[in-house]
Amino acid sequence: MRPRRPLAAAGLLLSAGLSLTACSSGEPAVSAGAKPLSDPAKVSAAQLVYPLDPYKTSNEQIRSLEKAQDLLTADCMKRFGFTYKPPVRPLPRPQGTSSRYGVTDAATAARYGYLKPGVGPGPGKGAEDPLSPSEQLALSGPPLKAKPGGGMALPPLTLEESRKTDSGRTLNGQKVPVGGCGREGHLRLYAEKKDPVDLLYVFGMESEAFSRAKEAPKVAKALKAWSACMAEQGYRVTDPISPQKALGLTSEADFGTAPAIAAAKQDVACKKRTDLVSLWYAAETGFQSELMDEHAETLKQVKVELDERIRKAASVNGS
Repeated sequence: MRPRRPLAAAGLLLSAGLSLTACSSGEPAVSAGAKPLSDPAKVSAAQLVYPLDPYKTSNEQIRSLEKAQDLLTADCMKRFGFTYKPPVRPLPRPQGTSSRYGVTDAATAARYGYLKPGVGPGPGKGAEDPLSPSEQLALSGPPLKAKPGGGMALPPLTLEESRKTDSGRTLNGQKVPVGGCGREGHLRLYAEKKDPVDLLYVFGMESEAFSRAKEAPKVAKALKAWSACMAEQGYRVTDPISPQKALGLTSEADFGTAPAIAAAKQDVACKKRTDLVSLWYAAETGFQSELMDEHAETLKQVKVELDERIRKAASVNGS
């Protein structure tokens, strides 16, 4: 059986049985030196291209998938006699505002400091009509059952499994799915067939490559140099991605203040002086390429399933 779930550095895939970390010694692996796909000296960090990008969804595709899932959920709710209006979803984060390596653009830092430009709460969310107990049951299903040995039983992972699982509840003459129509809408779009690849698989690979790159000798040296550069102006920081807390910026209200702008400008200048972004990006693309070679078979299936979902979403949406 091919490997499915890489262990994400962020801990989101702790239930997985596979770690993509190849080296067992204390020293980080060195990337294979795959040629970077972009030149950080010529494009912004938001425009950098990575080997794993073709296996990810664009913002347009995300919106299409979300719309389709909402329609499939509403279709399920109709079986129980309910007209379901899904809540307003927040807009996907605008592309072109990447903070993968923290603040990196001098003009943006000078204007916004550590605030993320263009990232708002999305359209105003009006007051929603509360669901009746029956509507809530149809949407979310009954509470999960406790397992004999403790803990809660997991909901079905595929639509096929869901249709074979009895939630123990009926409503208006129809069996309520485990997890309700919300779960069914998700499974109809993302896990209709048996044994789909984990939706976080590519995220896990990205996280692994990012972490390996951070520990690569050249990047680790540049990180120390960046920290020393910041210290020259009195900023005692070690995290180039999220230094706000160490800088005494405790809330978003502080991120765009004059002190935050001054620190952010120095942050960007130090990254350029130490070539941190270029080195990190080069190492990360190398590690991504290595992981793609190691898990090529699963990635083929990732692409097949992604394309199928996008086509299905377009069909559901009538586009």
